Amino acid sequence: MSTVRPMTAQDLFKFNPCNLDHLTETYHVGFYLEYLSKWPHLCQVIESHDGQIEGYMLAKVEASPWPAPVSPYAPGTNPDPNYLPWHGHITALSVSPLARRLGHASKLTDALERSCDASNAWFVDLFVREENVAAQQLYKSLGYSVYRRVVKYYNDNSDAFDMRKPLSRDKKQETIREDGENVSVAPEDVW
Repeated sequence: MSTVRPMTAQDLFKFNPCNLDHLTETYHVGFYLEYLSKWPHLCQVIESHDGQIEGYMLAKVEASPWPAPVSPYAPGTNPDPNYLPWHGHITALSVSPLARRLGHASKLTDALERSCDASNAWFVDLFVREENVAAQQLYKSLGYSVYRRVVKYYNDNSDAFDMRKPLSRDKKQETIREDGENVSVAPEDVW
């Protein structure tokens, strides 16, 4: 049996098996430590009964850095289509190839969605490579949909899909849209 628990700095030395997939973004140690210092309650690992890290998630809750023109902000009242209200963001979610299809991604995203709901966030979002169809299908099965395409988002010029799942604050579902694959933005438009 596996357990979801908060990530610690020592876990950074144990989760390499989770990053073996060529579609997984791997960051430098300082990046992981920044998340652990700013959002420790949102960084989680899944640990096996024998102490192996089977998966992990780095996440945060934030809004765009400039003030919304209307206070309090509601998605339908802001004239800037790229402004992001208070929301959760999955920066990295990775599961070891040997531990896939065990529900680990569901457990990690569910924990984040509960935390974001508790902090009154509008939605949870994430970026996934356009060619990573398996991840897109997984996130769609968890209730996420494509909000927009970010053209040439990754260092190799691959596009990303910005996927979102509305939370309970978004009763009118103003933070999602149909046909988001066909709404393109540049990386500089994404905060």
